[in-house]
Amino acid sequence: MLITQKHLSKGFDNDLHDVIELFMQMGYMAAEQVMVATRALIAADEATAKKVIADDQLINQLDIKIDEQIILLVTKRQPAANDLRLVMAVSKGIVDFERVGDEAEKIARMACKLIKDGASPRGYSEVQHLSNKVHVMLLDAIDAFSHMNPQQAFSVLQSDVAVNEEYQSATRALLTYIMEDSRHVSRVMNILWVLRALERVGDHAKNIAELVIFCTSGKDVRHTNFMQVEKIIQQTTDAGSNK
Repeated sequence: MLITQKHLSKGFDNDLHDVIELFMQMGYMAAEQVMVATRALIAADEATAKKVIADDQLINQLDIKIDEQIILLVTKRQPAANDLRLVMAVSKGIVDFERVGDEAEKIARMACKLIKDGASPRGYSEVQHLSNKVHVMLLDAIDAFSHMNPQQAFSVLQSDVAVNEEYQSATRALLTYIMEDSRHVSRVMNILWVLRALERVGDHAKNIAELVIFCTSGKDVRHTNFMQVEKIIQQTTDAGSNK
């Protein structure tokens, strides 16, 4: 992992390394939960869906554990500005990972409901495709954070645009379907909720990517257009190469 640098205090390095390791573990666990929940939905696998619901507590436990370690790290080690920026980013990032876990749980609950009420006549291919995209986004965001790679983080921001467009297109198609045939409204609406959950996972991946740019540049790029973000990344890259 390239994220941490050596400091005079070995204790600080060890504490920070432990926090980052748990953060990555939480991220990968949340990403896996999304994929497993989607597979359970597509395969009508109630047992797997129920496991996703139960396993959400593991992500919640990591959330609490990392938060406690961050508090101890800050109070005991009093990190300098650059390190504090990284610690703040982790503190914000665990909120996104916890919410990704919540979205996976929602998908699993919708899977259980569709298994009980009967499969939706439409929407499963859209769910599979969107799930694949947001899963890649999330893994890329985690990898960008691990290596503090702002260019990779920027690619995640760009991917979010495509995910939003695909979500909107799928939503319009399914709404048109139920307006034309109202017999399956409730079941198609469950699929629409799944698509919404997946779109939200993409948003959380985007948030992680924005934290990478914050860590590397010191700039908050939320609500910033792509041209400005590219300029910030280029300035940061140029500054690093001139050192």
